[in-house]
Amino acid sequence: MEKILSRTEETLLLAVWALAPNAYGLAIGEHLRKLTGKRWSVGAIYIPLERLEARGLLAAHEGEPTPQRGGRSKRFFTLTPQGLKALNEARRLHEALWAAVPDEGGLA
Repeated sequence: MEKILSRTEETLLLAVWALAPNAYGLAIGEHLRKLTGKRWSVGAIYIPLERLEARGLLAAHEGEPTPQRGGRSKRFFTLTPQGLKALNEARRLHEALWAAVPDEGGLA
């Protein structure tokens, strides 16, 4: 059985997919801030991104150095086929879990 994505991992994979081909740390953080209304720390973004890359769910490459960054390059992330598969599995799991909840009664 493959490891189930954490909510943070799923959120980051979706952000990378949405921002393609311009998914790099700062852009991902800004995208998530707009959607969630919360600021994401650098560590909350880069540590899971590196973990997702190590698991083969993301690929990364260095962009060209830019003068705006003092000659440093951005690190861009892209979703791999395994990452897409993991997102589809997470979606399937969420739908199955929500389908098992009774309609009436609701949450208070």
